Amino acid sequence: MEFISDDLANYVEAHSQPESVLLQKINRETHLEVLGPRMLSGHLQGRVLSIIAKMIYPTNILEIGTYTGYSALCLAEGLKKGGKLITIDKNVELEARVKSYVAESLYNQQIDVRIGDALELIPMLNKKFDLIFIDADKPNYINYYNLVMEKLEPGGFIIADNVLWSGKVVESLAEADIETKALLKFNKIVQNDARVENVLFPIRDGLMIIRKL
Repeated sequence: MEFISDDLANYVEAHSQPESVLLQKINRETHLEVLGPRMLSGHLQGRVLSIIAKMIYPTNILEIGTYTGYSALCLAEGLKKGGKLITIDKNVELEARVKSYVAESLYNQQIDVRIGDALELIPMLNKKFDLIFIDADKPNYINYYNLVMEKLEPGGFIIADNVLWSGKVVESLAEADIETKALLKFNKIVQNDARVENVLFPIRDGLMIIRKL
């Protein structure tokens, strides 16, 4: 997942805004107590999400894939006063943990945690979004992308995580797993979509930044 040396990664983090006390707690407890801690956005990516959100200054954010809530709290830092963030995840077992972290945060009145299948919940959302973060099951990335496009404001942004998939996107297609094939297809669709402009950042496991025209 990491594409630069540990020394350089440490230097980058040392010269980026530090995590808040709450984010440090989530980072630490996720690694100690939750399966799949690699899914956590972490310090650098969290600061990237925060500063992008602050640049966009959104009224409404949608996150697909909550995990333990780290990225949701980072994105919420950029919300306008009175803005809302809806985050969706199907993992019922993490619901209480996520809600407890949100309750501790400065954004407890702005973050709406929803548990369920995003493919079913997204069509029921009766609002437009300025920023959408996709970080869920890779085989459904294209489905999420197609579902949220009509709910994205013109000039709004989609950020898709893990689009480099630990470098597997440039390995042999014949040996690619289901997730890699899904991401290759997703990246190609975005690249050829005349409705958007995009740039792929090699940050952590790859962030595809997409702007709706």
